[in-house]
Amino acid sequence: MNLAEIINITLVFSTPLILAALGGIFSEKSGVVNIGIEGLMVVGAFAAALFGYYAEEAGMGAFSPYAGMLAAIVLGVLLSAVHAVASITFKADQTVSGVVINFLAAGLCVYLVKVLFDGSGQTETLQEVFSKVKIPLLGDIPFIGPALFQAYPPTYLAYILVFVAWYALYKMPFGLRLRAVGEHPSAADTVGIKVLRTRYIGVFISGALSALGGATITMTTTASFTHNTISGQGFIAIAAMIFGKWNPLGAFGAAVFFGFATSLRNVVQLYDWSARIPQEFIFMLPYVLTILVLAGAVGRARAPAALGEPYDPGKR
Repeated sequence: MNLAEIINITLVFSTPLILAALGGIFSEKSGVVNIGIEGLMVVGAFAAALFGYYAEEAGMGAFSPYAGMLAAIVLGVLLSAVHAVASITFKADQTVSGVVINFLAAGLCVYLVKVLFDGSGQTETLQEVFSKVKIPLLGDIPFIGPALFQAYPPTYLAYILVFVAWYALYKMPFGLRLRAVGEHPSAADTVGIKVLRTRYIGVFISGALSALGGATITMTTTASFTHNTISGQGFIAIAAMIFGKWNPLGAFGAAVFFGFATSLRNVVQLYDWSARIPQEFIFMLPYVLTILVLAGAVGRARAPAALGEPYDPGKR
C-alpha cells in the first residue's frame, strides 16, 4: 500500500469526524455544550440505513443514498431539538442533557432495528451506497489525485463545509452573532441579538452536521446499521473540536489526525508481523491517541466564555 492510498483511507475515516466536529463547533460557539454528538451520529447512521433501505425498496436506485443522507439530517435536527429545549428553554444542565441524548439514541435505534427487522440485530445490507468519484483533471494528477480527488461524495462535501463554516463564523454577520452569544450573551442581548433563538439555530446546525457524519459511515463503510456502527466517533469528534480550538480549520486538521490513527489501525493489520500484536491494542490506538492529544491540549484551548451557562433574558 503506497502513501497516496493511506492518505485516501485516512480521508475516508476522517470525513464523519470532520462533519461531526463542525457540528459541535456551531453548538458550542453559541454557548451550548453538546456532549450528545455521539447520539446524533447514531441517529444519523440509523436513519441513513433505514431510509436508504426503504428508498431501495421503492425503486429509487442510485438516489437512495441521498435519500438516506437527507433523512439523517432531518432526524438529527429533531433529536437536537430535544437537547435544545432541555438546555436552552428549561435551562437543564447541558452536559447531563447531552449524555441523555447519547443513551436515548443508542437504546431507541437498537430497539427500532429489532422491531422493524424481525428481531435482527442489524438493518438489511444496502445494495446502493456511495462509490468513489474521481474529479476530472484533478484526479489525474500524480499522487495528489489518488490521495485527495478520488473520494466519496461526502468527503468532497466535508472539504466544502469546512471553508463554508469558517467563512460563516468569521466573515458573516450570522457568525458574529453566534460567537457573541457564546462569549457574552447579555451584551449580545443588549444590542438586539436574539440570544435564545441564535442558540437554537446553533444546536440545530450541530444536529444536522453530526447526523450527516453518522450517515456517512453507513453510506461509505458499513452499508448497514448495528449497535456498534458508531463506536466512539462522536467523542473523538469532540476531541477534534477541542484540539482544533473551536475553529473549523483547526478541527479539520485534528479530525484528519484522528482519521489517520484509525486508518493506521487498518493498515497495520495488512502486515504479517501485526499477528504478533494483540488485536485489542491495535483497535484501541485511536482512543489512546485521543486521550494523549486532549491531555496535551489542556490549558491551550480556550472555550467560549459563556459555554455551558444558561441565559435568562429577564435577568440581563
